[in-house]
Amino acid sequence: MIRVGVADDQALVRSGFTVLLKSADDIEVVGEAADGSEACALVARERPDVMLMDIRMPEMDGLEATRRIMSEGAATRVLMLTTFDLDEYVYEALRAGASGFLLKDTLPDELLAAVRVVASGESLLAPKITTRLIADFVKRPAAEPAREPHPGLATLTERETEVLGAVAKGLSNAEIADELFMSAATAKTHVSRLLSKLHARDRAQLVVIAYESGLAGGS
Repeated sequence: MIRVGVADDQALVRSGFTVLLKSADDIEVVGEAADGSEACALVARERPDVMLMDIRMPEMDGLEATRRIMSEGAATRVLMLTTFDLDEYVYEALRAGASGFLLKDTLPDELLAAVRVVASGESLLAPKITTRLIADFVKRPAAEPAREPHPGLATLTERETEVLGAVAKGLSNAEIADELFMSAATAKTHVSRLLSKLHARDRAQLVVIAYESGLAGGS
């Protein structure tokens, strides 16, 4: 059973998600939260597998709540809810530890599938989300201090570095296999090695590492 929490400041939206989630035989809703503070308390109390987290909430927004949840070392995975597919907080939410994004107008079956994907340890990043990341990086001022290179990058093979760049584009294992002329099984193995070598929780973290290391380019 997948244990899920729902955080949204709009009661109607929150209850709608709850009703939908409860309709699935393999999902249990363990609580609701109206703001980031309540979301943090819910995670501490119930330890859900997945937390559906609205980005824009009063008092404490979903971004800060996600940072706090991750800093506590919770195993809970955060799936961000947003009204816009080009939300200005996409990059910071991923840096905070979110495992993916979901539009609030997503179809019911797609929402349930997204929860299952994130609960299984995968990330949910649509290509248009990674395209937005590229655009954000291009607009960043040159004077912005550079982040320290991830120490694990030095351990990557040339092929693993190529795969990391492909992950940063939002490509699936099958798409990586096509782009880099390898089997899907080989692509999956490379991604698993990247997760291990870079101590990344999921593909979303790999995307952040790739961008901060300059391994992701626009196209």
